[in-house]
Amino acid sequence: MVQAKVPSAVSLRMALCLLMCLTLETYTSSATQSALHQAVNRAMARSAGTAVVLDVATGKVLAAYHPGTAARRVALPGSAIKPFTLLALLEAGKINQQTALMCNRSLTVTGHRLDCTHPDLKQPFDAATALAYSCNTYFTSMATRLTPAELHRSFLKDGFGSPSGLVPNDESGTVTLAPTQADLQLQAIGEWGVRVTPLELLRGYQHLAQLSLQHDARLVPLFDGLEGSVSYGMGHLAQPNSSMKVAGKTGTALVEEGAWRHGWFAGYAPADKPEIVLVVFLEKGHGPTDAASVAREIFSAYSASRGSAR
Repeated sequence: MVQAKVPSAVSLRMALCLLMCLTLETYTSSATQSALHQAVNRAMARSAGTAVVLDVATGKVLAAYHPGTAARRVALPGSAIKPFTLLALLEAGKINQQTALMCNRSLTVTGHRLDCTHPDLKQPFDAATALAYSCNTYFTSMATRLTPAELHRSFLKDGFGSPSGLVPNDESGTVTLAPTQADLQLQAIGEWGVRVTPLELLRGYQHLAQLSLQHDARLVPLFDGLEGSVSYGMGHLAQPNSSMKVAGKTGTALVEEGAWRHGWFAGYAPADKPEIVLVVFLEKGHGPTDAASVAREIFSAYSASRGSAR
């Protein structure tokens, strides 16, 4: 007769430890998700728009305010698209981290006044600094190094112009092939020819967060610029009240329904090893102030939940 093998004390301790770890992980995940849910609803209270938090690794939606708006509202992204313009330029080898340009601050493209509002540093901007300060002069100038087909193809590769796939039956934005150089310049800064849903932009920044983990030397200016945007640039109001670093980008874009603008923030945290990615979209809002402030409250709650779980 074969006798049943009795588990050793060591095996029992290992099994118990594994069970406790899994239980703790489940509890921590639930507590973090609850903290994010509360923060999203508190930060967005009475606001017209949406905010969604996503797990970078799994694509799971962790918290959402007005998810229907996130899935169906199609709008110009404004400067929130600039990281993807920079990605196209860097991947195509059109610029590198030394490519610099002096900003003259005043800018008009086919009747569109696009004057830069960042501080006057009185020195040329490299790619990372231009992204951090959201320099329209830099991006409209460098964009002409790409053909309309190259920028169009790159935006499509980044997932724009198709449903996000994060939820069933979400809408898709559009990416137009620029017929003129002026249109290409406006498209590069999100003021023409590219329309996105908040979920499309969220998925795009999830892709950026995952790319940052590959440590591609060509893309250093992109990720330095995203982190710089929050640490010292136009998105500085998104930095949480903690040591956790955030990478992200604001946007303030024209609307086609009236004479107002809407505000965006999209980004991820922690900047060096992304765990969550966030998008904020505010109707009749301003990216560097309104949307970034909403993001700060959400990132602060996440940082606090991470600290309490350790």
